[in-house]
Amino acid sequence: MTARMDDSATSDRERAGRRRRTGLLALLVSLCLASLGAGAFSLAIFTDSDATSGAFTSGTVDIATNPATLFTVTNLMPGDSGSATLTVENDGTGQLRYAMTSSSTNGDSKGLRDQLQLTIRPGACPSAAATIFSGALSGAAFGNTAQGAQAGDRVLNAAASEQLCFGWSLAMSTGNAFQGATTTTTFTFTAEQTANNP
Repeated sequence: MTARMDDSATSDRERAGRRRRTGLLALLVSLCLASLGAGAFSLAIFTDSDATSGAFTSGTVDIATNPATLFTVTNLMPGDSGSATLTVENDGTGQLRYAMTSSSTNGDSKGLRDQLQLTIRPGACPSAAATIFSGALSGAAFGNTAQGAQAGDRVLNAAASEQLCFGWSLAMSTGNAFQGATTTTTFTFTAEQTANNP
């Protein structure tokens, strides 16, 4: 009798365990089906997308001068003078401002660069415009190469150009010490953008 009761108790426990396992299995299957249903529902919505693009090309600052050699003067005598027109061009795509500096040689130590006088005026030669430089050839300059707008800087719009008249002279008071003297001057034009660069 006791053995039958033990078998019955064991059997009830096994049935209860099976029911619990079956219940858990049913719950897991229900949750899986619910998740799949929710996923299927989310994949069934209408969607759309569009795109746009941006293209960028930087501008250029490009200064050019013409002619490449402004003066070639030989047999220079006291009292001689002359002039030549230089064209300054903005070959870039943006407005620029520019300044000019110069460097003159003094290889023979005679100092002809300090004896020669130079004037620079806007316009083709002969120009009656206001002088932007007047003094010894050795100090020829206008504007300032420091960044930003400086006194004397000149402005050129994109694809624009201007002419400058360079006039030179050797004073009558030039003495014998300057016979056979030579000098070569390089005029350097430095440009920078004006946009966002006050």
